[in-house]
Amino acid sequence: MTEAIWGDTTKTPEIDWRMSAALENVPRGDGDLPEVTNLAGAVRAWVDLDPEHKAAAVLTTERAVLIDGVSSTSFAGDGIASLAERLPASPSSIGG
Repeated sequence: MTEAIWGDTTKTPEIDWRMSAALENVPRGDGDLPEVTNLAGAVRAWVDLDPEHKAAAVLTTERAVLIDGVSSTSFAGDGIASLAERLPASPSSIGG
């Protein structure tokens, strides 16, 4: 008989920071155009926003991301902040 082992990695598996993502509701020049980039780039752009724009921003991912057992393709506010906490410190550690 094999014993199942459950841990934090099953609730939050490794995130694919290279997948496509769009950061919306943030100013781009004269309009609010979405920034389409990879997930790491979108989260880093959100970190650099002022509090008002952080609150309005919506991040949409190419595929679902599982964090603390919850799967989602759309993040706002605390959800993006949760991604930012997990973001690798160095862009080179993301792989590619």
